Amino acid sequence: MTAAVEEALRRLEASVALLESAVARRLDAERSHGDLETELEIMRDDRARLAAELDGASARLAEMQAVTEEVDHRLGRAIGTVEGVLGRTGERGEG
Repeated sequence: MTAAVEEALRRLEASVALLESAVARRLDAERSHGDLETELEIMRDDRARLAAELDGASARLAEMQAVTEEVDHRLGRAIGTVEGVLGRTGERGEG
């Protein structure tokens, strides 16, 4: 072979190697993009699930606050009743 043909073959081999490398990078990038799409979808599903759980927890908290207020009100009335009875009993004992 002549020097010109050998040089052309060397350049062709170098170009093919660069092309193969570029194709490999492109395939990796597409795989990574697919992985990112999958990860994003998983994150969206997690977000939706967590939002639903938060809504449920918020509803339970509101219910507990309402129950706590009712118990506080009833205890206040009971304490007032007991104090009233004790006060009347104390008045009878003094008189």
